[in-house]
Amino acid sequence: MNLFKFIPLFVILYVISGCNASEEKSDSQPISAKKETSKTATPRNISKEFKEYWYSGTAEITSYSLMQERYGEIREGSAVNIFVTEDFLPDAQVKANNVSEENISVMKLNQMKNFNTGIYPYSIMTSTFSPISEKEHPLKITNSVQEWCGQVYMQLNNRAEFEIESHSYFQGEADQEISLPKTYLENELWNLIRINPEELPTGDVMIIPSFEYLRLRHKEIKEHNAFASLKQGDSITIYTLNYPDLQRQLMLFFNSTFPYEIEKWEEINAADQNDTLRLKTTATKLKRIKSDYWKKNANAHLNLRDSLQLK
Repeated sequence: MNLFKFIPLFVILYVISGCNASEEKSDSQPISAKKETSKTATPRNISKEFKEYWYSGTAEITSYSLMQERYGEIREGSAVNIFVTEDFLPDAQVKANNVSEENISVMKLNQMKNFNTGIYPYSIMTSTFSPISEKEHPLKITNSVQEWCGQVYMQLNNRAEFEIESHSYFQGEADQEISLPKTYLENELWNLIRINPEELPTGDVMIIPSFEYLRLRHKEIKEHNAFASLKQGDSITIYTLNYPDLQRQLMLFFNSTFPYEIEKWEEINAADQNDTLRLKTTATKLKRIKSDYWKKNANAHLNLRDSLQLK
């Protein structure tokens, strides 16, 4: 039976119009940005400057030259950060397709990394969804790693506690479901820089390391003690996070003035068991553009990748 003949044409067109259809509605400030804040979270003041930049109907896309440490060697690759605001369903914790007073506005970071280890490639993607109008931890974080040996996936949902699911092809990591008390997450620091860097935690802080780090290093999913510092310069501010027990350091370099673009980052981790050197991962900005990229998915748009210096 052909079910499509019973469905009105306008419904079919809406369904197949693409997963980013709702992003096309971001030409003006979404209704969620005006939504009344909850009684438990602290409201955040959003400036006119912020609204004009982030509710302009475009995403900010930055490409980076990546030097990624993996298996005791440095691998050349690329990274891309896509920052964009979108309407989010707070209960289902997915992107909203329709305008509603129940939606909330989030800052979404999609970070992608691609590099090769010898004959086979790695592809890593992390998505972080942080509420804008309230000072609250991310509502959701996802991370996936694909390479020729297999793939792993990890997801956090912010509910009464942090509810985390992790799936892996490695023995001992196959399928996990855990709950953790709420605390800072390394993944949220990137969005805090873009929303309001004054909210970055400093000093001693309990924090859950990045999901990419936890999966690549096969670490237990839990919080760790870290020391955070902020060094502000005239043009560049450096945020540094040190985990003494993990022998891990993350440094984020961002512009000292709005919109606080992230220009570079560095990461150093403890050497693997068979290695003697602690090698540094670095990502350095290549190009940055503002674009409604979800509308540019035709073959005719392939040349736009040149503007980001992406192969």
